[in-house]
Amino acid sequence: MPHALFRTAHAWVFDLDNTLYPPSAKLFDQIVAKMTAYVMRTANVDAAEAERLREVYWREYGTTLAGLMQVHGVDPAPFLDDVHDIDLSALERDKDLGAAIAALPGRKIVYTNGSRLHADRVLAARGLDGLFDARYGVEDAGYAPKPQRAAFERVFAADRLNAKGAAMVEDDLRNLAAPREMGMRTLWITEKTEAHEHADATTGDLAGFLKMVLER
Repeated sequence: MPHALFRTAHAWVFDLDNTLYPPSAKLFDQIVAKMTAYVMRTANVDAAEAERLREVYWREYGTTLAGLMQVHGVDPAPFLDDVHDIDLSALERDKDLGAAIAALPGRKIVYTNGSRLHADRVLAARGLDGLFDARYGVEDAGYAPKPQRAAFERVFAADRLNAKGAAMVEDDLRNLAAPREMGMRTLWITEKTEAHEHADATTGDLAGFLKMVLER
């Protein structure tokens, strides 16, 4: 069983968006719309071209922000404030997930390509605030995004977290490649069931998976 591999993890690193809340909340749809609008204003293009550029930047640079910084010299702080100014009312408190995270042994942190403030707002809305030892945003990686290994290394160094033997939980498969290379156990949050070289396990039910990890 894949759950057994995670039972000896000495630390847990959780992504935020579409990981600690379900995609059905459609929060990221709001963020994507705001990012596209930001690209429209910055590049002075129409909506269709802005959507194309947003996809290109995400694919080639890791995030839309990274592309905007590289290509247009965008200041990251106003961008992050703008795109994360979203409605969180679709989020529901998740007592089962909170209980499972609280019961996990070892250090627990959140690391997102969004901002730290965004993480704090989402965690509070989900009833998961106070469960983590630290929260890190893209600003803590010097605005270098996951999936860059250097971004992980910078955040883990700041946290003094030993990656080897820790667990990484993430919905974006690209962002599991570097952690896997660094010796982490990797859990892909997805409805897909097929195995992948970057993922030690997959699940569409994080709370349920963690409960099985906790069973001895």
